[in-house]
Formats: sequence, C-alpha cells, structure tokens
Amino acid sequence: MQHDITAVISSTGVSAASLQHYNTHVNNTFTSVQLQQVVMSAPCALLTLSRTLPSYCPSLGALHRGLSVRSMSSKRQRDHLQRTAAQPRHTALYPAQVCGISQESESVKRLRLTVHPDFSFKAGQWVDLFIPGLATVGGFSMCSSPGLLQREGVIELAVKYTDHPPAHWLHTKCSLGSRVKVRAGGEFFFDPGPCDVALDLLLVAGGVGINPLYSILLHTAELLRLKQDSVRSVHLSFSAKSPQELLFKSSISETCALFPSVLSCDFHVTQGSTELEPPMSRGRISIDDLRAHVRPPSSLCYLCGPPTMIESLSVSLQELGLPPERVRFEKWW
Repeated sequence: MQHDITAVISSTGVSAASLQHYNTHVNNTFTSVQLQQVVMSAPCALLTLSRTLPSYCPSLGALHRGLSVRSMSSKRQRDHLQRTAAQPRHTALYPAQVCGISQESESVKRLRLTVHPDFSFKAGQWVDLFIPGLATVGGFSMCSSPGLLQREGVIELAVKYTDHPPAHWLHTKCSLGSRVKVRAGGEFFFDPGPCDVALDLLLVAGGVGINPLYSILLHTAELLRLKQDSVRSVHLSFSAKSPQELLFKSSISETCALFPSVLSCDFHVTQGSTELEPPMSRGRISIDDLRAHVRPPSSLCYLCGPPTMIESLSVSLQELGLPPERVRFEKWW
C-alpha cells in the first residue's frame, strides 16, 4: 500500500536540510548495516523453529503515542521515505524471502515473506521494502497479524498494481525465492496492554486501505482468543469499487463470526449495478452507517483509504462527539 501517515512532512516542521540528512542516513544504513546471515531458501515452516513466542506486555503509552498533531493535505507525494521521515521505524534492516504469491483480486497480489527472527511489528504498521537493484524504497502496510509472525515467522502484504517502481516490481518481476530487506515503522497501529481500559474500535477502510485494518482486526481476534479484554466491540466498515475488490471479505466475515457479540462488519460497493446480498450494500460509507458504532468516550476510530474519504469522515466523526485524538487515519494513494 502506498500511503501517507497521519502527520505528513509539512505539519512536522522538518526542514529540507533535515530531510536530506535523513535520506543520507538511510543510504548509509542500507550499505553498512551488519545483518546476521541466515538461510532463507527453506520453506516458510522451517523458520518457525527458530522463533519463540515473546511475552505480551506493551505499554498503554504506545497506543496513544504521537498522534495529536496531524495534517490532511491531499498533495500527492510519491516517495515513501520522505512522507514518513518523521515517523518512528526500526533502525535495522532484516532479510526476507518471498515464500508465497497469490492473486487476491484482478489488480492485487498477496505476498507471503519469511523474515528474520528478530523482526517484529505492531498491528497496522507498514514496512520499508528495499528491493535489490531498485533505488526507490517501497512502503506497504502489512495485512497479517503479529500472531502469525510469532507462530510461523512470516508477514503478508497485499499490493495493488501501479507503475510505482516497488509495486510494479512486485507484480512483474517478483517470484518465489526473491530476496528483499524490510523494517517496520509507523504510528498507525493498535497495540493495547493487557491492563488497558477496554475500547470500542471502529475500523473504516476504502480500497486497499483495508490492509492495516485487516491486520488490526486479526490482532483483536487473537487477543480475544487469549481472553484479553482489550476491546468491548470492534466494527469494520469496508468499501470498494466492486465486490471483487473487497479484499479478504470471506476471511473478515469468518473472523467476525468467531466472536459475534464483539466483532461485526459491513461492506459497501460504490460502482456497478449488480444485486448485492447483506452484509454488502450499494454506495459509499456515510456517517449514518457509522453513527451506531460511535460511543464516546470509549470509541477509538482508525481510518485508512483515499484522502477525500478520510477527510470527509474525520470531520463527520468529530461532529458525532469523537475528539481529534480519537480519530486516527492513514492515507493511501
């Protein structure tokens, strides 16, 4: 997913000189970082043997960190590293290898990558994707959960075809066994501690903006399996141009069915005239669709999708009583 994190560069006060210094630092890191050598040619399952399940005790502060200042300029910015220069990210680059490729829709490929045992991420975050021989660094939100990484040593990406060099490479040149380097980053995530106050989560996605929110939905389901009362309710509203572009639709419905008293979802199709069956409906997501799922002060809303959708719904949600710090968003292009 090509995306714009909540606080874009113009709102952070980062100078042009600082951005240049950052880019120089990234280049130096990529050429000099010393990575532990591991054999990545084995099937995905072999890497699982070297991974153990870490203890789960994140702090409440991580959930709310650094999201009060935001800008919603829709100016198109193509360079992922520039857009996210002010965002936290891991310093180390980790080797990864493609171990699975499938066609999620006509325009979206789903990739599974084995990663180094030291790699970690929080549900909703993106990866910097360094592709050998390609100068442009990709930025793609993960569509898998931290639990899958812990169990199997893999992450998943769902990438829409564009002419942007990293996405184009993943669609036209990437194959099983292809090697890349990754590191996780971003402030758009859900990572509650076991003692945090339970929340009512509202997840709103447009198009491939579903990726980080699908990761968050899967993570909340795993927390419920572990009997951690981090959420009181989770509702996902997802819109796409056609039923075929409702990525992960079956899996989303199945996940919600596991905890029907807590998890729920609805789907919206914005184009076409074919007959739709519930929980699909025709039209864009409106504030009326979300009203029943907004419960101040316990609600926390995550939005990810086209800038126009994010800007409109952010204002509407605040009119329903959600303060700005309870409406978190990430834009994709």
